[in-house]
Amino acid sequence: MTTPARTTALAPDDVRRLRATAQFVREQETSVLLSRVLPGLDGPELRAVADRCRFAHAALLVFPADHPGLRAALAACGLPDGAAAQPSVVVRDRLAARHALDPADLDVRILRPAAHGPSGEPRAVEVFALAVPPGSPLSALAAHERAHDHEAHLAFDVDRPDPLLLRGLRASLARHGAVADGGGYNPHENGTVFYFTAPTETKTDYRRMELYASGDHRDVLAEHLEEQRSAEQDTGPESRAAEGLLRLLTGAWTTQALAACVDLRLPEALDPHAPLGVERLAHEVGARPDALETLLRYLAMVGVVTEDRDGFRLTAIGLLLREDAPGSMRPLALMYGGPFYQSFAHLAHAVRTGEPGFEHLYGENHFDHFAHDPGLAATFDRSMAAGSRMFDPLPAHPVLTAAAAAPTSRTVIDVAGGTGELLGRVLAAHPSLHGVLLERPHVVAAARERLTATGVGDRCAYRVGDFADVPSAGDVYLLSRVLHDWDDARCRDILRHLAAAMPSHADLLVVERLLPTDATPSLATAWDLHMLCNTGGRERRADEYAQLFDAAGLELVGQRPLPLDAHVLHVRKR
Repeated sequence: MTTPARTTALAPDDVRRLRATAQFVREQETSVLLSRVLPGLDGPELRAVADRCRFAHAALLVFPADHPGLRAALAACGLPDGAAAQPSVVVRDRLAARHALDPADLDVRILRPAAHGPSGEPRAVEVFALAVPPGSPLSALAAHERAHDHEAHLAFDVDRPDPLLLRGLRASLARHGAVADGGGYNPHENGTVFYFTAPTETKTDYRRMELYASGDHRDVLAEHLEEQRSAEQDTGPESRAAEGLLRLLTGAWTTQALAACVDLRLPEALDPHAPLGVERLAHEVGARPDALETLLRYLAMVGVVTEDRDGFRLTAIGLLLREDAPGSMRPLALMYGGPFYQSFAHLAHAVRTGEPGFEHLYGENHFDHFAHDPGLAATFDRSMAAGSRMFDPLPAHPVLTAAAAAPTSRTVIDVAGGTGELLGRVLAAHPSLHGVLLERPHVVAAARERLTATGVGDRCAYRVGDFADVPSAGDVYLLSRVLHDWDDARCRDILRHLAAAMPSHADLLVVERLLPTDATPSLATAWDLHMLCNTGGRERRADEYAQLFDAAGLELVGQRPLPLDAHVLHVRKR
């Protein structure tokens, strides 16, 4: 058995750093980590980046007394590694440049002991090692590097890298404040490394990140390094801060560019595989070619389209804006670039008075306003369905699977269930269940059509009404994205109606986004601002929902995470 004494090959501070790094690697989810490293990276762009970049390792530089003793020291830290150490050209050259030394005098090696992520996915702790024997002239270098952790970074492996993808990823990172910070090609591994400095707003202790692309991509690397040289010549800290602020201030332009994109039907006119020239595309959508090209270049910058010498084509993000795409987000672009965009101009009024900006602008709440405009109401209902990815795991919830397995038929009642997106998924997954959908008259008509088209309409009944009309014969009740529309008093009223209707054996599943208990970036934080300005409601923490349930005679008995930063709360009668 390896004894702790073997860690004497490493200084105690290096041992502590190794163990902390290993724990970090084992705990992180890729998409959550990306959103923490690059605050502001969210929604479809976060999903697109996370689809092609996998969190692979966290790295640190240590200084063993000798290389042979390092492997035993790693094993004593729970990081056994049987692979041969490889030379580190990139880190060696960075150290030499930083300390004005000859690279030939620095024997830097890499070991990558394995670790595993929360779902068992293979990862590593990347250990750079520079041997510094006692009394070595390199001792001052080691002390400086331990104090500043220049080589500590987070690494993401790029899936199936090619020049177009690498340029797109670099552009996405730059849009969210990442700055080119070196890199290199390692011939020993045939891999290309792109380093970035994380933005000052990053929510981790790491200030550097790496994209690792297998293969030789020195053409893209040259662009990366030239961008770094230009930035170092042209910008200081104040200039970088001003640039970051400008990116924030111009965020509204992206909203309107996306709204214009769907209004012009560009996603339908473009193809994800075959590029289309501007002149032909302008003819297709009825636009001026020069003006359309300006819009397309902006859309390329934000990752909706990509450009090559033959024209423009759609990216994976752009495909989500097609009307016929599964889970199309076109209605969201129309809502966020339309009435909700207009109401956000009155956010300061909402903050000063507590009156939603929407009501200040339109003179009525959004539900009443949409009821007067059937076209707008239909777009709003479709926009709610556009967030349906959060429902993907919900039919497998133990409450629903238990109801489906019951010896007699069970009924699921979806309260204010919109056009039936969630209820339809539940009924499709569990043929033994029956459903009831409670909604406003015009929504019920759309839900009936939708659920019939999906083949579950024969197992669903429809009730027109409000929260006071909740049916009392249910076994499972669904309340999805409803409570965040209202203030606490109205929420307690809604929940009391539900508690009065629910039989004693019934379960209630509430779907909402939960505010984090710390400063972790979350879609719920953004939606909290949206609710303030547009509905008068709010997002809440789990304990705040528990208090609302308690006031209505209900009890929160469990919660599970869902996609898009949502959660399902399991509630029962006390």
